Amino acid sequence: MMTFFIILISLIATFVGSISGIGGGVLIKPVMDAVYEGTSSQISFYSGTTVLTMTIVSLLRSRKEKLDPRGIYLAIGGAVGGFAGKKVFDIALKSLGKVGLIQNIIMVILTVLVLIYTLKKDNIKTKDFKNPLASLGIGLFLGVASSFLGIGGGPINLMFLSYFFSMDTKTAALSSLYIIFFSQTVSFISTVATRSVPQIDYILLPSMMVCAVVGATVGRKVSKKLSNKGVDKLFMGLLAVIILISIYNCFRFA
Repeated sequence: MMTFFIILISLIATFVGSISGIGGGVLIKPVMDAVYEGTSSQISFYSGTTVLTMTIVSLLRSRKEKLDPRGIYLAIGGAVGGFAGKKVFDIALKSLGKVGLIQNIIMVILTVLVLIYTLKKDNIKTKDFKNPLASLGIGLFLGVASSFLGIGGGPINLMFLSYFFSMDTKTAALSSLYIIFFSQTVSFISTVATRSVPQIDYILLPSMMVCAVVGATVGRKVSKKLSNKGVDKLFMGLLAVIILISIYNCFRFA
């Protein structure tokens, strides 16, 4: 029953994640923290692999859409950040313990900030950085967050891309998918190369990956029919759910 529930959440999360550019892991990770009796390494691996699968499918279906030129530098920074974030996760796991608690505390703080920004963004004067170094630096930070938190980047990406680059919701969503793809690919390769792949359920993981393919395929089709306002509403509703689940997880891991 628990396996079926997680598979269903994976389908819903990747569907919504593909529409809004948040990756899906931002919902999969907190839900698995709340209900799945596994280690932080296992949950992060399940979430990261599922998100990577979703992102590949979404990008293949979006290959004809025009990417903001700055997205290339953001993606390169994200790749480096993906490697660094995996290292930070490994160090935290060995030296601090309770990585799940740390991840969820950071999730609550960042998601609340994103929700406030989204509600107030019409009154916030955004930047429009053109410097490639700025794009690399911000991509690096987002890649670290993506890899360490095991969420694929999610709403944090959209807030940064909106504020620092004045991207509209759909443009930011596409750039976010590129950042997620590169950061999670490097993180996955690092995990395999260092032989630190955790013990996994060989029924659950493939099922989550299949859901990622289905969710991403349907999600991209729906995304083309939604306005920026429609995506924003979906985004804010999901943020509220994530905050509540992450707060619950903080008490669960404390």
